Amino acid sequence: MITVAVKTLDNHDPALALPRYETALAAGMDLRACLAQPDRAHGIKLPSLGRALIPTGLAIALPDGTEAQVRPRSGLAVKQGLTVLNSPGTIDADYRGEVKVLLINLGAETVTLSHGDRIAQMVIAPVTQAHLVPTDTLPDTDRGAGGFGSTG
Repeated sequence: MITVAVKTLDNHDPALALPRYETALAAGMDLRACLAQPDRAHGIKLPSLGRALIPTGLAIALPDGTEAQVRPRSGLAVKQGLTVLNSPGTIDADYRGEVKVLLINLGAETVTLSHGDRIAQMVIAPVTQAHLVPTDTLPDTDRGAGGFGSTG
């Protein structure tokens, strides 16, 4: 287990729980919508094919060599058609701004996002940086240059 510092920002509602794992073996912790006034009273309406950048009121400091991946919640996707538009979104270890979630409504009906709703999950993962070396040739493989659908 690693330690991640989390800071509540000025717009954070202290009544909202910090992200946490909902079960003992969960890979991701839920992020909650931290809506600004007056959206807290009525929510944010997201029409079909509409998108919105939803604040969480939190900033994090990840350890070097890690990232936070922001992913859709499967229940929202199957029940309402909501997903994370840039999935998975990456929060780099050197980013210190507010964690926000870019949601899109792929469903047919307008969805109302309420203050405190669990809107995405965040997975902390290791990162390996690569050193790219220019070359004129690549080693052969059985697959070769076969692309989309080439393996079945």
